[in-house]
Amino acid sequence: MGGGFVPAVSDAEMYINLGIAFALLVLKIFALVSALLYSAESYSAADKLTKVTWCALLGVGAGLQLFLWLGIDFSIVNLAMTVAAAVYLADVRPALAGLRRR
Repeated sequence: MGGGFVPAVSDAEMYINLGIAFALLVLKIFALVSALLYSAESYSAADKLTKVTWCALLGVGAGLQLFLWLGIDFSIVNLAMTVAAAVYLADVRPALAGLRRR
């Protein structure tokens, strides 16, 4: 009966978790940079939240993802910010890009 034995996380699991965290960081940074490239008028013309709101959401999301690398876990908030980045990329960015084509 070994007291206090905690099984180590396997190397494969650690690398998978790091890969997912890195992919989410890239996703959030890409969404933030994309949000910064459009004018504030584009957001109102597309009938979306303001540029400041989207940039704040995406910036906080990228920042929280960086904190995850430091070992500080904001799981539910980080998940919400990942969803915000996905919504931006799936809904807002195409609407903004559609304004340029007109």
